[in-house]
Amino acid sequence: MKIAVVYWSGTGNTQQMAELIAEGAKAAGAEVKIDSVGNWTTADALSYDRIAFGCPAMGSEQLEEVEFEPFYTDIENDLKGKKVLLFGSYSWADGEWMRSWEDRARDKGADIFDRDGYICFEAPDAEKQEELKKL
Repeated sequence: MKIAVVYWSGTGNTQQMAELIAEGAKAAGAEVKIDSVGNWTTADALSYDRIAFGCPAMGSEQLEEVEFEPFYTDIENDLKGKKVLLFGSYSWADGEWMRSWEDRARDKGADIFDRDGYICFEAPDAEKQEELKKL
C-alpha cells in the first residue's frame, strides 16, 4: 500500500496531524510519502493508492487559497474511485469547511476512507494524536 500525505499548514497544527497520520501508516506497513502541497505534482500524488489531504480552515471556513486550493482544484477531477482521507485543524467556527470539502470530494467521486473528514481544534491533544495514528 502506497499512501501520499499532502498538506498545507500555517501554524503547524495540520502539519502535526499529517505527521501522525504518516507515522501510523508506516507502522501498519504502508509506504508513505509526506510533504507540503507545494512539493507535490498532481501526477505524483495520483500515483499513490490512497491520498490523505490536509488543510486547515482559513478565512470564512475555506481551504487555503494560494497553494492548497489551486492544487486541489487541479486534482479533484481525477479522484473518482480514489480512496482519500481529508483532515485539518481549525480554531473558530464549527467545521463547515470540512463538511463542504467532504461534499465536494464526494461529488467528484472520491471514496473517503475510514471516516468522514477528520478535524482537530487547534493542536491535537494526546487522545487525538492516537486517533490520527489509527487513521
